[in-house]
Amino acid sequence: MRFGDFLRTSVLLFSGAATVLALVAVVGAKGKDDNRLLYIALGWWAVAAIAGTWLGRRREASEPVARMMSNARNTTALPEHEPGAVVFNRLWAVALFLVVAGGPAFVLPQIPAVAAGYPIFISLWLRKQSLAVAAVEERDGVRYYVDRTSPFKATRLVRTPGFRKTEPSPRDTIHDTTRA
Repeated sequence: MRFGDFLRTSVLLFSGAATVLALVAVVGAKGKDDNRLLYIALGWWAVAAIAGTWLGRRREASEPVARMMSNARNTTALPEHEPGAVVFNRLWAVALFLVVAGGPAFVLPQIPAVAAGYPIFISLWLRKQSLAVAAVEERDGVRYYVDRTSPFKATRLVRTPGFRKTEPSPRDTIHDTTRA
């Protein structure tokens, strides 16, 4: 699976997890008629959204993403195309987090209310990283793929040859102003 696609999928899954956790927290708090929890949760979600938006505002790759790309293994063969297996192997913890944090929502709605802030932060922080990866791929003429590894090991990338984007610069064209 291409690394840029994996990052976009991660953003969508984290956003979905945040939405589900926020929904069950609101339903659980309304079931207990606890408006104070809702106001505190909205404040926490706003703080998480502002922090994620602030840290994810830059278009260049963040330090962890840049480190993963620099440590990528070179290969000339394309890796196997198994996006479902790669997403499951790398993001199974999101599903576990969703079940553990959302499970007690109707007994303790505070747990999913607090837990929803973390995927909000992560999804907003990662939202522009796929653009940074695409820019590096075009500049260097390579493609980054997520290597299929054990679910309990760190994510590794594979670097394959790609196509370099070349655009003509304004100096490449000579304008003849004497003809006209």
